[in-house]
Amino acid sequence: MASEGGEAARYVAIITDGNGRWARARGLPVGEGHRAGADNLKKRLRDAGELGVRELTVYSFSTENWSRPQEEVSGLMAMFAERIVDETPELHSSGVRMRFLGRRDGIDPKLVEQMAWAEELTDRNDKITLFVAFNYGGRAEIVDAARRFEGGDEEDFRALLYAPEMHDPDLIIRTSGERRLSNYLLWQSAYSELVFRDELWPDFDRAAFEASIDEYRARRRRFGGR
Repeated sequence: MASEGGEAARYVAIITDGNGRWARARGLPVGEGHRAGADNLKKRLRDAGELGVRELTVYSFSTENWSRPQEEVSGLMAMFAERIVDETPELHSSGVRMRFLGRRDGIDPKLVEQMAWAEELTDRNDKITLFVAFNYGGRAEIVDAARRFEGGDEEDFRALLYAPEMHDPDLIIRTSGERRLSNYLLWQSAYSELVFRDELWPDFDRAAFEASIDEYRARRRRFGGR
């Protein structure tokens, strides 16, 4: 089962890396980098819809990010809550369906309520689905599913993942010049194409997004075949 080059990337995931370095390079607090990154996500989400992407998954906060300085973590949590409240109505009016994947324990209950509100409000939208990996780790996801798994095949196991309705990404993009998955979508990325970009996430513009998709389209996916 092989696909010829030229197919569109319908399911895209991005490791939005480089916010802190972007801020430091400009002499700004790291929180300003995260805000610039969040602003950029809104733009790239709009681009994704125009480029035919049906699902966009972004790495917002990993299980390992709790080890960062407390001030940075607190700022991220506050910004995340603020963005959900302020931006969900706009995303809803634009036809965006929102889903969050990751562990909910350890997160402020009020923030968990806001996440559930955003999911419920946008549940029937069908233009594009935005999956936000928040308090997420690929190994944690597999462990959590394994704890509940009572036997069966891969599809039975998949049904126990955080967002079983999410398609495996056709394409995973990582910004900032790093060349690794960093515990991101380990189950789902088994046959994803990987594209690594040098831009820091706030500098990842539409041209870079289109170039990433063009690189994907130029490849021939074999899925283990010839």
